[in-house]
Amino acid sequence: YVAAVYEHESILSPNPAALVDRQTALELMGRNLDIYEQQVVAAARQGAQIIVFPEDGIHGFNFTRSSIYPYLDFVLHSHSGKWNPCREPYLFNDTEVLQRLSCMALKNKIFLVANLGTKQPCEHTDPQCPSDGRYQFNTNVAFNDDGMLVATYRKHNLYFEYAFDTPPEADYSLFDTPFAGKFGMFTCFDILFFEPAVNLIKQHNLKQVVYPTAWMNQLPLLSAVEFQQAFATAFNVNILAANIHHPTLGMTGSGIYTPVKSFIYHNMESYGGKLIVAEIPVITTGYETSLEKSLGRISEEGNEPPLFFAEMMYDNFTFIPVWREKGELRVCANTLCCYLNYQRAVLTDELYALGVFDGLHTVHGTYYVQACALVKCDGLSFSTCGQEVTDAAALIDFQLWGNMSTPYVFPLLLTSGITLDFADHMGWKNHHYFMSKNRPSSGLLTAALYGRWYGKD
Repeated sequence: YVAAVYEHESILSPNPAALVDRQTALELMGRNLDIYEQQVVAAARQGAQIIVFPEDGIHGFNFTRSSIYPYLDFVLHSHSGKWNPCREPYLFNDTEVLQRLSCMALKNKIFLVANLGTKQPCEHTDPQCPSDGRYQFNTNVAFNDDGMLVATYRKHNLYFEYAFDTPPEADYSLFDTPFAGKFGMFTCFDILFFEPAVNLIKQHNLKQVVYPTAWMNQLPLLSAVEFQQAFATAFNVNILAANIHHPTLGMTGSGIYTPVKSFIYHNMESYGGKLIVAEIPVITTGYETSLEKSLGRISEEGNEPPLFFAEMMYDNFTFIPVWREKGELRVCANTLCCYLNYQRAVLTDELYALGVFDGLHTVHGTYYVQACALVKCDGLSFSTCGQEVTDAAALIDFQLWGNMSTPYVFPLLLTSGITLDFADHMGWKNHHYFMSKNRPSSGLLTAALYGRWYGKD
């Protein structure tokens, strides 16, 4: 099927904390919706059957609970109602944004997914009802090609979003399409947690995911395109990921991903939005990785390189330097041991290191990580390992494996210039998860197994 995602540079409120009236809010959002409309037309012209827009794209961010209120539409979060906002605008008040989105889908005969702020009044008899008598949600909406509202999803894992409430229970949001079957839907930070993202995919055996996000890149392990691809690969799904474009905030990185191929956009240099349109296969079956390569044995050599510690992604990793032209290395922390078998094509003057972390990550969210990571260091001293690096020259053939305690392992493979590469082989063998790559296309930035042990969050 043909899919489109739009990385949008939002027109932002100059002062998001200021209190404005609904008319002023609608004017600002209207300017963003004008751009959306142009992109829907462009995508439809290229044959797209579905288009996805980013999180916060219509209203922006950095609001307070009260300052965002005029920007919120009313939406019924019920799975019972069949409502077409374009054809039936009179049914509810404060639905101007929904009406415009619905009409874009209808006029262009395209499925459309967007993110907006919504409000829902609640009774004080509801123990979870906020004191101001309303819920405020970060919400995705999906419309079919007739403009019908077919699904809503309220973001569950908020990322320091003080203007919004967590919904009383997790939404499992799906909608059906004639061209690719069922799609699941979640937002941004949700991708790192079991609920509802992983549970949704597992319970419904989903093969297609739409994913609005406003992601601030964090190298070496959590760059947007890097993790989006790893998620598609780990769960054998297609992901349509739309990110916001604000390079000054480190926000870029959208794409259309299959488990084995991707169409991505990552641009920290220029401004303006970017439409990606691509044809991808509908995944119908689970896919097995070929496990022909047997894992090399670690030889107990003398004069092993020294262990050292360095901070990476705010976590204290244990590292071992990758100094030689080829070799076998092992590094352990807690119950996790990581192994690397490697050969460098040419010895460049770049320092690489193999790192391990097995513990609770506690900065900007709390979640348990088991990670094995081969990374390029920013300089030649140990203290530069774990820092953000965007370019590399070393071509390295490798096998990386670890005795992960969780079944949820995301294979990350990032190359010079924030581009993606694909492993030759990956999967489980003898209670170890492994990934291997020979003849890489460009210099290696990160090769990592990022395990999420949800049960220990």
